[in-house]
Amino acid sequence: MTLELPAVEDIDDAALAARLQHLLDHKTKPLGALGRLEALGLRLGLVLGSEAPALSAPQMLVCAGDHGLAARGVSAYPSDVTWQMVENFLAGGAAVSVLARQHGLALTVVDCGVRHDFEAREGLRVRKIAPGTADASAGPAMSRAQCEEAVGHGMALVRELPGNALLLGEMGIGNSSAASLLLARLAGLDIDLCTGSGTGLDAAGLARKRGLLREVLALHSDAGSALAALAAFGGFEIATLVGAVLQAAEERRVIVVDGFIAGAAVLVATCLRPHVVQRCVAAHESAEPGHRLLLEALGLEPLLKLGLRLGEGSGAALAWPLLESACRIVREMASFESAGVSQREG
Repeated sequence: MTLELPAVEDIDDAALAARLQHLLDHKTKPLGALGRLEALGLRLGLVLGSEAPALSAPQMLVCAGDHGLAARGVSAYPSDVTWQMVENFLAGGAAVSVLARQHGLALTVVDCGVRHDFEAREGLRVRKIAPGTADASAGPAMSRAQCEEAVGHGMALVRELPGNALLLGEMGIGNSSAASLLLARLAGLDIDLCTGSGTGLDAAGLARKRGLLREVLALHSDAGSALAALAAFGGFEIATLVGAVLQAAEERRVIVVDGFIAGAAVLVATCLRPHVVQRCVAAHESAEPGHRLLLEALGLEPLLKLGLRLGEGSGAALAWPLLESACRIVREMASFESAGVSQREG
């Protein structure tokens, strides 16, 4: 059975955009004085189809999976860190856990293919395809059936979640390699430009990583389409996020894109449904060199640039208050007329 992807319609609405811009231009401030916050408010109004945009029940979805390629030394950390960090998320001790609590974000952690069996508990969803992907340097990371199953899981997960905003997070030792491979293939870029040190490789380790990824690209030279590339390079967590993004886009939820790996999932989803990117807000630009290139490929401008390279959804959580503020400016800030304030002359 072939996976049926959600329909993602064009939401470019010139009339609504003009009304939102008029509202922003007539707030009690000099024209454009709130800078990019105004552009963000307009974008959120368009996504939500409203002149009074309001964000409700925001969902932080952190998808986790292991990568067979990690055995080739593409990360400074062992694969066991994946499952250990999932435990940390669930115990409330990780950065994303702290930030989700601070900002009132509902945190759902998904075992998409971690090489560990977790005890059932609140906040954990087990959607395990296999205990990690295969080694992409020896063959496809996933079969086409596994890839489609993971995408389907992401779609189903979002259908179960309330709210109108989805924040993307991930965990998986080796997944910056998968993201680099996806960016290089789908954006037609040199793999060296797309590849950074990930969790902290030294110069020699980075050189080995780049050499290995070049070999992986050559091995899968026929994986040209988005889903073929996703199956070839992995991983289960990225594929699950692809499905989540597609479903959220169909439902016109605001999609808050975290870092490089979450961005790679959005790139795949955008290749499948080009209007996905209309619903997306780039939280930040990370320290991973490929992330800037990925944002350029998507045509997104990041809200923050803090030198982050953690993943987990941490950047998305940090940017969240800006989205809330932008909506409140559109919704609550007085106009010159309503406040009885004189406008600029001439």
